[in-house]
Amino acid sequence: MSRLIDDYIRSEDERARADQIDELAARFAERAARHDREGSFPFDNFADLREAGYLKLTVPKQYGGDGLSLYELVLLQERLACGDGSTALAVGWHIGQILHLRTSRKWPEPMFADLCRSVVKDGTMINTFASEAGTGSPSRGGKPETVAVPSEGGWRITGRKTFSTLSPILDRFVVTAYIPGEDCTGEFLVRRTDKVSLIETWDTLGMRATGSHDVVLDDVFVSEEMRITGKGEDDGGGWLLHIPACYMGIAVAARDYALSFARSYRPNTLEAPIASLPSVRHAIGEMEIELRTARSLLYASADRWDREKDARPSLKPVLGLAKYVATNNAIRVVDLAMRIVGGGSLSRHAPLERYYRDVRAGLHNPPMDNAVIQTLAGAALAETAL
Repeated sequence: MSRLIDDYIRSEDERARADQIDELAARFAERAARHDREGSFPFDNFADLREAGYLKLTVPKQYGGDGLSLYELVLLQERLACGDGSTALAVGWHIGQILHLRTSRKWPEPMFADLCRSVVKDGTMINTFASEAGTGSPSRGGKPETVAVPSEGGWRITGRKTFSTLSPILDRFVVTAYIPGEDCTGEFLVRRTDKVSLIETWDTLGMRATGSHDVVLDDVFVSEEMRITGKGEDDGGGWLLHIPACYMGIAVAARDYALSFARSYRPNTLEAPIASLPSVRHAIGEMEIELRTARSLLYASADRWDREKDARPSLKPVLGLAKYVATNNAIRVVDLAMRIVGGGSLSRHAPLERYYRDVRAGLHNPPMDNAVIQTLAGAALAETAL
């Protein structure tokens, strides 16, 4: 029988890519415990991702990338997270945002083309830094305390950003800033200079190796053409499915570990491994229900987003639901895996305790549970009454 994680591979090309990512995931799994323990950024993993061409997966083919679909992004991100959730989540912000820029066209084409060519040629990466300590999550509409003021030929930006994933490795990034003279929030593409400093604040329970430190901008000059004024097309936020894909991958890794343990562990009170016990088989069955339900919804949502281009804005409730179910089911799967393994699951010498910590971070990635519930309620109430 094929493995559970292979269920959604549709072609030989997808099989070949999956096999390549499996090799990377295995390599990253060997390093994950050290980076988690140290809270260190996995530069070695990102060098491997660049070498493998992973950073250009969603770059349009016209600029030398692979032009992968959302479905394929989900497929590969899930597998990568089986090896190291931190690395998968971090790189997901990059390849996800490239996909978002590709479909929304919110950047001027020359700016986007320059970024894409740099990704392909130099392994450049991108992320948007919007969170701040004083405003909370940007997805909840907080006004940035970071400020951009006009200067000759451009803007000067001052402020401090939190949760700045990938910050140790980026030479450019987008920041949101309040523009007092216009009473609005703007976006700016910033290059790293001596006016940009990294404050290593990221010391968390889980996802310890994402490099999500604070970034401080001290009167940073940004030229006029680096202000991003376009809104682009509403693509429904499909690219954010890189987040639930990551947590599904962690859950699959926990499930596989628990299955291996159940097949091999035989206490001296039993004549067969614990996989023969009805209680253990019941827990395994529960894991399968949670995983198969969530993965079915996740891949179906990604496929709809790829196919229904004109309907993408209306798919937000579906996409949010996919994230909600995947994240919460993933937490349940890891908990069940730990019950199967028992007290040994708490050991720092085994990966389950890291999965337990990492998977909970999904609750704090957008869209958050209560936002999803409100979106679904709004969609239901907006339906035409019979």
